[in-house]
Amino acid sequence: MRVKICGITNLEDALVAIEAGADALGFVFYPDSPRYIDPAKAAMIVADLPPFVERVGLFVNASKDFIEEVCKATNMSLAQLHFDVDEEFIESLAIKALPVVRARSKDDIKRFANRYRLVDAYVPQFGGAGKRVALEWFEGVDCSKIILAGGLTPQNVGEVKKYDFYGVDVSSGVEAKKGKKDPKKVREFIAKAKFE
Repeated sequence: MRVKICGITNLEDALVAIEAGADALGFVFYPDSPRYIDPAKAAMIVADLPPFVERVGLFVNASKDFIEEVCKATNMSLAQLHFDVDEEFIESLAIKALPVVRARSKDDIKRFANRYRLVDAYVPQFGGAGKRVALEWFEGVDCSKIILAGGLTPQNVGEVKKYDFYGVDVSSGVEAKKGKKDPKKVREFIAKAKFE
């Protein structure tokens, strides 16, 4: 199972995550988030990363031009679209995109069924609320293209392994405080998700 550590705001956290085995790092380009990072700062962190690490830019209610401009300037490899988009919008982007499904019901997780997508629990605000999606919704569902997010921690990530998700995404579950990761939690989360 692949692991994305989201809400990276500094190089130290990025390098700890990579060294522990993270496959992807997430950078939040949504100014209202406590994990927001200025694109210029994100570009500096990315410049110091080793190769073969996926760099994911998270966007909320952003225009096509803004997404493309920021991704190019920061050398992102993927745009995570944390707002309601359709196939046309995704296809129109010059960068590969990952739609986010903010699930209120079991039916919601079938959206974008032919695509890789991130499934998070619906909350009125965007991301980092630590609310979990009901795992029973995934019983009997092909989860091979789903990245699960929302309310994951080192203590509970083991529970989701039986569903064979493509990956898991964590932010608040491995923080010391908003915007700063706890290295011990990061290492423990990745070990439990990938190696145990």
